[in-house]
Amino acid sequence: MNSALLDQDISYLNLNPKIINILKDNDILSVYDLWIQNRKNLKKINLNDQEIKEIIIKLELHGIDLNKKTNK
Repeated sequence: MNSALLDQDISYLNLNPKIINILKDNDILSVYDLWIQNRKNLKKINLNDQEIKEIIIKLELHGIDLNKKTNK
C-alpha cells in the first residue's frame, strides 16, 4: 500500500464537490480517513448509493478498496 497516497487530501481523488463537502463536514479529510470507512458508515453520513459507488471507483483507480484489499 502506498502510504503517501493515503496521506493525500480527499480532493486528490477528484470526487464530485458535493461528496467532498459531505466528507469534510464529517471530518473525513484524507484518503486514509475515507479508506477506513465502510459502506454502512458512508450511508450514515447521508451519501447515496451513486455517491458511494463513485467513491469506490475512484479509490479502485488508485489501487485501494474499502475492504482494505489492495490491487497493487
